[in-house]
Amino acid sequence: MKCLRLFGLASTLLLSACASPKYNYMPVTTAISEPPIDSINMTQVGDTMVRQGKYQEYDAIYVTRKADPSWAYTLYPGYYLKQGEDETAEYYYPGGGDDSGRVVKSGLADPWTSIMTQKGNSEICVVTVFNAYVCGDSNSFERRKKLSITQDSFQQSLIYSGKLGNKINVGYREFSNNIARPAFNNNVEYDLSESKIIAYKGAKLEIIEATNQYIKYKVISNFNNAVQ
Repeated sequence: MKCLRLFGLASTLLLSACASPKYNYMPVTTAISEPPIDSINMTQVGDTMVRQGKYQEYDAIYVTRKADPSWAYTLYPGYYLKQGEDETAEYYYPGGGDDSGRVVKSGLADPWTSIMTQKGNSEICVVTVFNAYVCGDSNSFERRKKLSITQDSFQQSLIYSGKLGNKINVGYREFSNNIARPAFNNNVEYDLSESKIIAYKGAKLEIIEATNQYIKYKVISNFNNAVQ
């Protein structure tokens, strides 16, 4: 079956095969827990001492320069995250964030719904809401991996905030969907004259040395017992 679409001007026709975008792709979810248990580390004031959470790694394409598959659409440099695939093609959509790509269409063109790459072909394509597609501008993208903070992401961290006398200050931060959760942020003071071991929400550290510039510590445990 052929898809025949009229792009604005009566004299300009696009004749192409149909393409139905797929949404069957699942990114890889990876847990992070840093630094390793029993490791000895040194961190500057304002930097993270320990963190734990998860992120997703997407298959993606990165458009390396402004691409014009046709007069009707322009793709700007940045990441486009994979949404799905079928036997012949892969489908992408601009990823969120400052490094995301974007699509600009002509005022006379049909709305677009997906970016497509055909397997074994270096051209980039735009799929319209009518499932027609137009391809062109070869070698304008690279296949890459893209780390992404997603809707179910959750991260915790302890941040070194400095020392006053025998006491150190440590900030606790929670992030959900890459947004700080104010109700779950806290600043805690520890008296090293009482104990060299500090603990918060399951994370436990042995403090080896602390100044107003840096802190040296051993990781005993991370936020393993914290409730999300």
